[in-house]
Amino acid sequence: MNDPKMKFGTRAIHAGQEPDPTTGAVMTPIYQTSTYWQESPGKHKGYAYARGKNPTRTALEKCLASLEDAKHGLCFSSGMGATDAVIKLLQPGDEVITGNDIYGGTYRMFTKVFANFGIKFHFIDLSNPSNIIPYINTNTKLLWVETPTNPTMQIIDIVGCAAIAKTHHITFAVDNTFASPYLQNPLNLGADIVMHSVTKYLGGHSDVIMGALLTNNDEIYEKLAFIHNSCGATPGPMDSFLVLRGLKTLHLRMKAHCENGIQIANFLKNHPAIEKVYWPGFEDHPNHEIAKKQMRGFGGMISIVLKDADMQKTFEIASSFKVFTLAESLGGVESLVNHPATMTHASIPKEEREKAGVVDNLLRLSVGVEDVEDLLADLKNVFS
Repeated sequence: MNDPKMKFGTRAIHAGQEPDPTTGAVMTPIYQTSTYWQESPGKHKGYAYARGKNPTRTALEKCLASLEDAKHGLCFSSGMGATDAVIKLLQPGDEVITGNDIYGGTYRMFTKVFANFGIKFHFIDLSNPSNIIPYINTNTKLLWVETPTNPTMQIIDIVGCAAIAKTHHITFAVDNTFASPYLQNPLNLGADIVMHSVTKYLGGHSDVIMGALLTNNDEIYEKLAFIHNSCGATPGPMDSFLVLRGLKTLHLRMKAHCENGIQIANFLKNHPAIEKVYWPGFEDHPNHEIAKKQMRGFGGMISIVLKDADMQKTFEIASSFKVFTLAESLGGVESLVNHPATMTHASIPKEEREKAGVVDNLLRLSVGVEDVEDLLADLKNVFS
C-alpha cells in the first residue's frame, strides 16, 4: 500500500507494507536470514544475500520514501553510515559547502576521515543562502545542510539553497533529522537527497541505531545503492522491524513533541536563570519566517544558555533533573538533556564551537511526550 493521496498518518502505518503472503500476518515479519534459496544460479525472488536486500528492510525503505515523498529509500546501520555513503559520491579534489553549526559526529567525519582523502570542506554561515556563492568553484560538488541545526536551531532556507545548488549543478543534501518528515519535506523544496538519523524521531523509542537516505533522482539512487551494498553499512531485520513499529505512531508522537515544546520553550524564555533560548517557534528567532514557510511546526528540540553559569555549575544543573534524563541522542518518547560541548559536539574545537554559539553553558533539551506538567515541574525544581 503506497497511495500518495493518503494522509501522512495513514502512510506512516501502511506504506510499503502488505499482509505476509505466506501466513497473512498483518505486521511485516522479521526475516531473520542471511541468505535466500535460488531456483537456479541467479534465479531468485529478488533476494539473494541479506546485505543487499532483506524483505523487512525493503518494507521500511518504502515506508520512509513515502513519508518523504521520495521515489527511492535506502536504510543504513546508522545515521553516520548514511552520511558516509553521500560523501563517497565524491572524488579527491572535490569540495563541500556546509554549515558552521552541524552535528559533532558529522564534523568529525568530514574533518578527520574524508579530509584525509583530499576532499575539502567549507564550514560557513548559512543563515543567508547568498553566503554560499563566494565559496563555489569548479570543484564544488556538494552542499550539505542541517535545518534546524544541532544544537542552536539555525533555520536554513532550503528553497534558496536549492536554487543556488541547481544553478551551479551542485548536489544538495539536507539532514532532516531534527524536523522529521512530519514537519518538513526537503525534497519538495528542491533538495536532491534527504538524510535521517532514524535513531531519533523516526524510531522514536531510543532502542535502535539506524540511518536513511531518500531521493527522487534515479542516477543518485543507483550510485548510493551500489555504495550501500558494496560497503555494507546495512541494518539488520530486527532493527528494521523496530523502526517500522515506531513509524506507526510518528504522527502522534510528533504532535505531542510539538505541543510540549511550545509550553516548555515559553516557560524557559521567561525564566530569570536562562540567558537565551534557541527555538524556531519564537518570532525573534533568526529566520523564523523561513521556518514558518518550510516547516509545519517547530518541534520539540530546544537549546538554552544558562545565565552566569561556569562549567561546574552547568554540570550540576544538567545532573539535577529527575524527569529529563542526562544522555546522548534525542527524539525518543522520553525527555533528554544533553551538554553539547562535552557530549555530542566534543569533537569540534572549542574556538569553532563557540563561533556557532555552542558555548560551555549551553544545554540541549529533547522534549519528550510525557505529561507536560511533570516536565515543567522538573524544570521549575532544577531552576528554583
